[in-house]
Amino acid sequence: MERNSEYQDNESSISAGSDSSPGMDRNPSPPASDDEDDPVDDAIGDTAYSKHWLVRTLTKLIQPLSNQHENAEGADESSQPDLDEDIENEICKVWDMSMDQDVAAFLQEFKAADILLEVIVKSRCPRLTEICVGILGNIACFPETCQSISRNDDLGEVLLLLLGDSDPPTLLETSRLLLTCLSQPDVCPCWIERIKNQKTVCENICFIMSSSTCVDLLVKVGEVVDKMFDLDEELMRHWIGNAAEASTGNNCEDEEPKAIVDTLGIAPCLLEAIKQLRHESPDGLEVYMHILQLLTTVDEGIQAIVVSAEIGENTWSLLCNIVCNDLCQPDDPPIVILEQKILLASILSVLSAMFACQSQHAYSKMDRNLKLIGSLFRVLQYLRECQKRETNEQSKTDGVQEEQMTILQETCCEFLSNILTELPKETTLELIQEGYLSEESCNTAFQSLLPLYSSAMQHFFGVLMDVNKKLAMNLLNEFPILKP
Repeated sequence: MERNSEYQDNESSISAGSDSSPGMDRNPSPPASDDEDDPVDDAIGDTAYSKHWLVRTLTKLIQPLSNQHENAEGADESSQPDLDEDIENEICKVWDMSMDQDVAAFLQEFKAADILLEVIVKSRCPRLTEICVGILGNIACFPETCQSISRNDDLGEVLLLLLGDSDPPTLLETSRLLLTCLSQPDVCPCWIERIKNQKTVCENICFIMSSSTCVDLLVKVGEVVDKMFDLDEELMRHWIGNAAEASTGNNCEDEEPKAIVDTLGIAPCLLEAIKQLRHESPDGLEVYMHILQLLTTVDEGIQAIVVSAEIGENTWSLLCNIVCNDLCQPDDPPIVILEQKILLASILSVLSAMFACQSQHAYSKMDRNLKLIGSLFRVLQYLRECQKRETNEQSKTDGVQEEQMTILQETCCEFLSNILTELPKETTLELIQEGYLSEESCNTAFQSLLPLYSSAMQHFFGVLMDVNKKLAMNLLNEFPILKP
């Protein structure tokens, strides 16, 4: 299958909405259809939609296929026929109507999924394929109709194969449909099993992540991968293993060049998506960082990141750059930490895992990362400021946000404690001289890390005594536990 610049964002060809919720993905509302020829008792459920009109419109889906077949002789196989404007408008009405539960139930009863499957398989018109997948995505929002779609093995196989398509709108709708199904507990196991058995899914998704510049598509594909890895650790291990095997296989000189995922593996594909989304979509960046964090929860995942010095360097450099230059800046108000807490927790978790696993690598040496250490102290300081503000205002953080802030604090403390355990005197002195370390930030760090990380803080206190005795004695007055 040819893969080229068609992966680039083409806003004029994408009519699907940008709502990221798997239950609310839909086409923009078309003009209302007032068909006076349809009798009132022909209405679908409690809606004003006509059964007769809907059936008639669905049958029209076959017409573009007939025209396509008639025009195929002598035509360029790579050419993509346009969809008749009138037919497109009517089918788009069905796309919009299918968000109604009564309409979805009627479509299920009418076996519309079989019609749509036939159209998808035979169509060479990207817009027609996109609309058909979009309708399926809408009716999949309801548990009963989602179960009906999910039981159709032929449809499931075709939809997974569509991830190798070159049309961004079709890929977007396919990803939305998959996310909707994976988000429903009753059917997600069968989709996970299908994905495990279809090797091209990993290859195609990794290719999208490493090649696409379409922000909406990258975000939605990331949500699919995040959901899959969160649901099934075995699947995540399998994908990591597939990429590693493919990369090893490419060392043979007599083999043909393979897809980009084969030569790079899954971690670099994630990094490419992160680079693309860094300044375009904070929500998307958050999704991909959570995927990277999930990788570090298994040995195979962290090894996939650090096994190559080049990949490790690129990962460490990119994540440090985001933390030090994009997040929690010195001129930001402390409350900014509330907006960045989830993203920061994921990034610091990955960096911490890399540091613990490969601290001997040059990229993780702290004398090259003064700014990162300063950022860790600042994160703890901003968290403490937010806690003080809540206490003073007698306001109560909701449970979810409080848990997220606790996760960030614990992650930051663990990472910083590991760094401080190995921090040499020269680096500590340079941190003070460069303004990354002050009495206030040290005070906050000691409050946060004691008594859980007493050993690390005793070591850091001893270093401070050697490089700045006045600062160390002031801290000793505040924290007598540090006294030898």
